[in-house]
Amino acid sequence: MAAAPELAAQARAPRKVIITCAVTGSIHTPTMSDYLPITPQEIADASVEAAEAGAAIIHLHARDPDSGFPSADPAHFEPFLSAIKTRSDAVINISTGGSSVMSLDTRLAPARTAEPEMCSFNMGSMNFGTFPLADRYANWKHDWEPELLAKTRDTVFKNSFADIETILDDLGERRGARFEFECYDLGHLETLAFYFRQGRIKAPIYVQFVLGVLGGAGATVENLVHLKGVAERLLGDAYRFSVLAAGTKQLPIATVGAILGGHVRVGLEDSLAMPGGELATSNAQQVRAIRTIIEQLGLAAATPDEAREMLALKGQDAVAF
Repeated sequence: MAAAPELAAQARAPRKVIITCAVTGSIHTPTMSDYLPITPQEIADASVEAAEAGAAIIHLHARDPDSGFPSADPAHFEPFLSAIKTRSDAVINISTGGSSVMSLDTRLAPARTAEPEMCSFNMGSMNFGTFPLADRYANWKHDWEPELLAKTRDTVFKNSFADIETILDDLGERRGARFEFECYDLGHLETLAFYFRQGRIKAPIYVQFVLGVLGGAGATVENLVHLKGVAERLLGDAYRFSVLAAGTKQLPIATVGAILGGHVRVGLEDSLAMPGGELATSNAQQVRAIRTIIEQLGLAAATPDEAREMLALKGQDAVAF
């Protein structure tokens, strides 16, 4: 009889939702927001503040600290990686995406060096257009900003089947990383399922539905529901999903994702604004906003250790920084 109250309490326990925060990325440029973290100190502070606000996973890119140009130089990662690990127990997730103008070896260099618990992983080649952003600004802090945006009109982000296999082998098999599989469209899910059937990807599979990037699926509820249905058909109970939406749809689509049983991603990499259109003043502001919504839905933000358990991560002690 004594076990009955304990079972009842377990039944009432809220479902845990993993909040990922992508703090800077390579899409937005310094002109677009004074709140975008650029220097290692700014990236470290933004990451720790996001973790304190409720983010279990911190998704990281680097910048040249002088110009703000997107960088995949391991030397630009090292200062903030060590600082975040010292100041927080958050899961550190290093991008393998970099930007569409980087080679595969350049993009993978930070993760090969740092051997993090997680890496993001685009599941295919695609058009990745950020050039429309250039039309919103007349005066730029740096000449490289409009030039980099314009290049995306005629640049393909390349992750061929051979590239995918390199990442699986180099970072997964050899270095023990688990992946945030970024799926921008149906074909990416089919590719993910192909490697799952081959046994090269193992459960639990963490799928990130990426919506709202020009070249991928638009940020609509209909697209999210469809992608989720396809993932369930292809991957069954072997997968968990999260959702991010670029731009002002960030929080509304994340809310729908949480309602549908998923996890969520926010951060200034994906959107510089809050729902009303004003600039977000920090990554932590977006984390607090989605955490409030999650809790109002009767759910709870997962801790970093809960995220590690759910995603079968190797742990903080097994990284190389």
